[in-house]
Amino acid sequence: MMNSNNSGKWVVTIGRQFGSGGREIGRLVADKLGIAYYDKELLIEAARQSGVSEHIFEAADERSPRFFANIWSFNLGLNSGSYFMGDTPLSDDHIYRAQSEVMTTLADRGPCVIVGRTADYVLRNHCRVVSVFIHAGNDACVARIMSRGDCSNEEQARSLMEKKNRLRAEYYNFYTDKRWGEAASYDLTIDSSLLGTEATAELIVQFVRSVTH
Repeated sequence: MMNSNNSGKWVVTIGRQFGSGGREIGRLVADKLGIAYYDKELLIEAARQSGVSEHIFEAADERSPRFFANIWSFNLGLNSGSYFMGDTPLSDDHIYRAQSEVMTTLADRGPCVIVGRTADYVLRNHCRVVSVFIHAGNDACVARIMSRGDCSNEEQARSLMEKKNRLRAEYYNFYTDKRWGEAASYDLTIDSSLLGTEATAELIVQFVRSVTH
């Protein structure tokens, strides 16, 4: 799925199952390559550039309009998927476009790692994209979720994992013409539980170097 357009510019994008360690691995990859890393930082910049509270972007983070139609919509003559910040309606498309514009701006600054948020799809025609998907077995993900204190027991951790993965899949599948987590949607998919965080990051680094130089 490597995009050869604008071969002088490249970005590593990382999709990930919840609890697979994708965020930590993405940061390690960026550190090892000596490039910028963007995750929540992207939301903050999108909010700043659009003049909207970052809390709105955090609430909408990797959730499809279908999800928000059930939670945020008001029967006030507004389109489904419109949200409020004070008296100002903000549509899901507005949020998505703002994030997408930030991604292209970041890509123009130089090589970087962007985690989640359909970055691989947004940037597909803008620069060379090295798309990676990190997954792991359910037991490994549950153990990681509990070890970082997100949940106090296995049942809660498994329920949270399933919910987060469902939301991420709905978001990705809604905004792209690909399928979240399917190997054909990415250049590289890897089970982080096989090698561990450090070795998984190193494998990705070697792969990125081999296809960008």
